[in-house]
Amino acid sequence: MKHKILPLVFFVVMCLPFTSCDKGDDGLSDPVSVTVPIIKSKSEFRNSIAISSAQPTNSDGKIYVYGDLLFYIGQNSGIHIFDNQNPASPQNLSFIQLEGVNDISVKNDILYADNYMDLVVFDISDISNIQMVNVEEDMLPYYAAYPNDVSFFQDNIYPTSEDEFIASFTTIQMERSEAENNPHIYQWETSIFIGNFDGAVSGNEVGVGGSYAKFQILNNALYTINDYSLLTFDITNYNAITQVSETWMNAWFGGELETTFIRKNFMFIGATNGMHIVSLEDVFNPVYTSSFLHATGCDPVVVEENTAYITVRGGNSCGAIEDQVNVIDVTDISSPIEYSTYFLSSPYGLGVKSDILYICNDDGINVFNVENPNQIVLENTYDVNAKDVITLSSHLVAVGENVIYQFNYTDNFGLELIGSVQF
Repeated sequence: MKHKILPLVFFVVMCLPFTSCDKGDDGLSDPVSVTVPIIKSKSEFRNSIAISSAQPTNSDGKIYVYGDLLFYIGQNSGIHIFDNQNPASPQNLSFIQLEGVNDISVKNDILYADNYMDLVVFDISDISNIQMVNVEEDMLPYYAAYPNDVSFFQDNIYPTSEDEFIASFTTIQMERSEAENNPHIYQWETSIFIGNFDGAVSGNEVGVGGSYAKFQILNNALYTINDYSLLTFDITNYNAITQVSETWMNAWFGGELETTFIRKNFMFIGATNGMHIVSLEDVFNPVYTSSFLHATGCDPVVVEENTAYITVRGGNSCGAIEDQVNVIDVTDISSPIEYSTYFLSSPYGLGVKSDILYICNDDGINVFNVENPNQIVLENTYDVNAKDVITLSSHLVAVGENVIYQFNYTDNFGLELIGSVQF
């Protein structure tokens, strides 16, 4: 899991300037990586929103499906919209330039998207004439994702007005001696962050995202997560959206929230410390129900009937736990119990349909027979670059780095490539 920083933040680093830290004379000319904040203007990114014809992308993305429309959400770039009536040859229709986008959700032809800390609303009922209908400024939490494996940090670059914020971070190379002699560059050991920020049901036509989705819609509630809480918004009137609740997760023992999945009237949240279940019986007032905890790791979750599946990826950026998929019995929603664990290399996103589990990892897409949750069986592996999937009733959609694949389901746990879109 990447470290995250609040938009307005001051760093107090436990290892003081290098003059007070132990260091020898060796290696002073070796290059080191220095992490530097990138400051942006709110007014500039808000004024840059535009709707145009189809555009290329070189940004990693998420996928979302709404009816015959397929969306590629280019992270911190924009939303690419395809006509997917013929999955063998999707037609690239249009592009919404949205510099700070990471997630979307669609209900009844209204598209909701994050744009850094803003919630932006579009009417896509006429896909040839998309209209931006509302912008709710400073409605969402925004944290710049901190790079992995940080050695040094430059602390004298920060917002100087209410219009500015830390949008992201970059890394520059510098000789170690130069870094150690700079009073504004600190070695990254331990830090304290101090800051603040502004913070499918009958009758609905709602789209579906992959297992890394952070936006969900149920009835007239739009949900999203920040590191430690679940935010609920009333979208009954998309022109006047209000936040109606924030559910803090004190019962979740400090794990950072990462992904969301709704099954019936429950939300299953993947977090760095496990899977957490929230009742949505009152859609505007979620209630924590239970958790299945494990050691720290990155892990989305999907659910079919009374079984949940969690991929847990360890490693430097995610945790020390061994890579695995956990199969969980959620028959008693108040007390989830583990059926079994299957170890596999670097799992990412996943999807499940009719007792067949699809998991993306470094090998491609693994296809498992999960009819017996106590002993799932790997049946096939497809060598494609995929990080997440959506298991539609008609076919499977997968996304990789600048590529979308679409597959037919076949007998014997098979997948047959229909076509791909390469950006």
